Amino acid sequence: MATFKTFEDIEAWQRSRELTDSIYEVTSQGSFAKDFGLRNQIRKASVSIMSNIAEGLKEVAPQSSSSSCSTAKGSAGEVRAQLYVALDQGYVQQAIFDDLSQSIIKISMMLSGLMTYLSRTDFKGTKFRR
Repeated sequence: MATFKTFEDIEAWQRSRELTDSIYEVTSQGSFAKDFGLRNQIRKASVSIMSNIAEGLKEVAPQSSSSSCSTAKGSAGEVRAQLYVALDQGYVQQAIFDDLSQSIIKISMMLSGLMTYLSRTDFKGTKFRR
Protein backbone atom coordinates (compact mmCIF):
# COMPACT_ATOMS: atom_id res chain seq x y z
CA MET A 1 0.00 0.00 0.00
CA ALA A 2 1.27 3.42 -0.87
CA THR A 3 2.07 5.90 1.85
CA PHE A 4 -0.05 8.97 2.39
CA LYS A 5 0.38 12.29 4.09
CA THR A 6 -3.17 13.63 4.02
CA PHE A 7 -6.56 12.00 3.87
CA GLU A 8 -6.93 13.40 0.35
CA ASP A 9 -4.12 11.05 -0.69
CA ILE A 10 -6.14 7.96 0.26
CA GLU A 11 -7.84 6.41 -2.75
CA ALA A 12 -10.78 5.18 -0.64
CA TRP A 13 -11.41 8.79 0.40
CA GLN A 14 -11.16 9.98 -3.21
CA ARG A 15 -13.66 7.37 -4.34
CA SER A 16 -15.99 8.09 -1.45
CA ARG A 17 -15.94 11.75 -2.45
CA GLU A 18 -16.99 10.76 -5.97
CA LEU A 19 -19.68 8.50 -4.53
CA THR A 20 -21.01 11.33 -2.37
CA ASP A 21 -21.17 13.61 -5.39
CA SER A 22 -23.14 10.94 -7.28
CA ILE A 23 -25.48 10.38 -4.34
CA TYR A 24 -26.21 14.11 -4.14
CA GLU A 25 -26.88 14.21 -7.87
CA VAL A 26 -29.21 11.19 -7.83
CA THR A 27 -31.10 12.36 -4.76
CA SER A 28 -31.72 15.79 -6.29
CA GLN A 29 -33.92 14.39 -9.04
CA GLY A 30 -37.53 13.31 -9.39
CA SER A 31 -39.34 11.52 -6.60
CA PHE A 32 -36.11 10.89 -4.72
CA ALA A 33 -35.78 14.63 -4.11
CA LYS A 34 -39.23 14.66 -2.50
CA ASP A 35 -38.55 11.76 -0.12
CA PHE A 36 -36.84 13.98 2.44
CA GLY A 37 -36.22 11.22 4.99
CA LEU A 38 -34.48 8.78 2.65
CA ARG A 39 -32.75 11.56 0.73
CA ASN A 40 -31.25 13.08 3.87
CA GLN A 41 -30.32 9.72 5.39
CA ILE A 42 -28.46 8.44 2.33
CA ARG A 43 -26.67 11.77 1.92
CA LYS A 44 -25.54 11.76 5.56
CA ALA A 45 -24.34 8.18 5.30
CA SER A 46 -22.31 8.90 2.16
CA VAL A 47 -20.72 11.96 3.78
CA SER A 48 -19.98 9.80 6.82
CA ILE A 49 -17.76 7.53 4.72
CA MET A 50 -15.54 10.46 3.72
CA SER A 51 -15.59 12.02 7.16
CA ASN A 52 -14.59 8.88 9.02
CA ILE A 53 -11.68 8.20 6.69
CA ALA A 54 -10.47 11.76 7.26
CA GLU A 55 -10.99 11.46 11.00
CA GLY A 56 -9.09 8.18 11.11
CA LEU A 57 -6.01 9.72 9.57
CA LYS A 58 -5.90 12.31 12.34
CA GLU A 59 -5.91 9.67 15.10
CA VAL A 60 -2.71 8.94 16.96
CA ALA A 61 -2.96 5.16 17.29
CA PRO A 62 -3.42 2.69 14.43
CA GLN A 63 -6.25 1.05 16.38
CA SER A 64 -8.20 4.32 16.47
CA SER A 65 -7.57 4.88 12.78
CA SER A 66 -8.74 1.36 12.02
CA SER A 67 -11.86 1.91 14.11
CA SER A 68 -12.72 5.02 12.09
CA CYS A 69 -12.24 3.02 8.90
CA SER A 70 -14.57 0.36 10.29
CA THR A 71 -17.18 3.04 10.94
CA ALA A 72 -16.70 4.30 7.37
CA LYS A 73 -17.20 0.76 6.11
CA GLY A 74 -20.42 0.53 8.12
CA SER A 75 -21.62 3.76 6.55
CA ALA A 76 -20.88 2.30 3.12
CA GLY A 77 -23.12 -0.64 3.96
CA GLU A 78 -25.80 1.79 5.07
CA VAL A 79 -25.66 3.67 1.75
CA ARG A 80 -25.89 0.41 -0.14
CA ALA A 81 -28.91 -0.75 1.88
CA GLN A 82 -30.62 2.60 1.33
CA LEU A 83 -30.00 2.30 -2.39
CA TYR A 84 -32.11 -0.86 -2.34
CA VAL A 85 -34.97 1.17 -0.88
CA ALA A 86 -34.48 3.75 -3.63
CA LEU A 87 -34.47 1.01 -6.28
CA ASP A 88 -37.59 -0.64 -4.84
CA GLN A 89 -39.40 2.70 -4.76
CA GLY A 90 -38.46 3.46 -8.36
CA TYR A 91 -36.28 6.42 -7.41
CA VAL A 92 -33.27 5.02 -9.30
CA GLN A 93 -32.94 2.89 -12.40
CA GLN A 94 -31.28 -0.53 -12.17
CA ALA A 95 -28.21 0.67 -14.10
CA ILE A 96 -27.63 3.56 -11.69
CA PHE A 97 -28.16 1.24 -8.73
CA ASP A 98 -25.62 -1.21 -10.18
CA ASP A 99 -23.00 1.49 -10.78
CA LEU A 100 -23.38 3.00 -7.32
CA SER A 101 -23.47 -0.40 -5.65
CA GLN A 102 -20.26 -1.45 -7.39
CA SER A 103 -18.59 1.78 -6.27
CA ILE A 104 -19.61 1.09 -2.69
CA ILE A 105 -18.31 -2.48 -2.84
CA LYS A 106 -14.98 -1.22 -4.18
CA ILE A 107 -14.74 1.43 -1.43
CA SER A 108 -15.51 -1.23 1.20
CA MET A 109 -12.75 -3.45 -0.18
CA MET A 110 -10.33 -0.51 -0.10
CA LEU A 111 -11.30 0.22 3.50
CA SER A 112 -10.64 -3.42 4.42
CA GLY A 113 -7.21 -3.11 2.87
CA LEU A 114 -6.57 0.16 4.68
CA MET A 115 -7.61 -1.42 7.99
CA THR A 116 -5.21 -4.32 7.38
CA TYR A 117 -2.43 -1.89 6.53
CA LEU A 118 -3.07 0.15 9.68
CA SER A 119 -3.06 -2.97 11.85
CA ARG A 120 0.35 -3.99 10.51
CA THR A 121 2.10 -0.65 10.59
CA ASP A 122 3.41 1.74 13.18
CA PHE A 123 1.36 4.52 11.57
CA LYS A 124 0.94 7.53 13.79
CA GLY A 125 -1.82 9.90 12.80
CA THR A 126 -1.29 13.45 11.68
CA LYS A 127 -2.93 14.87 14.80
CA PHE A 128 0.34 15.89 16.41
CA ARG A 129 2.58 16.25 13.36
CA ARG A 130 4.24 19.55 12.82
